[in-house]
Amino acid sequence: VFQPRPGDHEKYGGDPEQPHKIHVVTRIKSVVGRPYWEKKIIRDLGLDKAHQPRLHKNIPSVNSRLKVIKHLIRIQPLKLPYGLPTEEEMSDTFLRSNGELVIKRHLKPAEQKEIKS
Repeated sequence: VFQPRPGDHEKYGGDPEQPHKIHVVTRIKSVVGRPYWEKKIIRDLGLDKAHQPRLHKNIPSVNSRLKVIKHLIRIQPLKLPYGLPTEEEMSDTFLRSNGELVIKRHLKPAEQKEIKS
């Protein structure tokens, strides 16, 4: 059974009292030559393509599967520096490689006022 050491939270960041809710999981190594059960977990989690991030909940059932393939993946917390996006902003969001979900805001043209002379 995996027992985290006390210094792990300082080393990797994060607060044990307030864990993040969503993992950003990216496959960084090949599955060629790996056992069939690791390939099945990779396929089930949607990590078929390397360097394509996928979002997964931070729940025990997912975490136990991620632990089996931890040597093939990178796990980062999902960071929301601008807060949760609204429905209109969902199409303008993108995920950076460091796990930040960024909202690309579009500027709206200002209304022109009449010039009185």
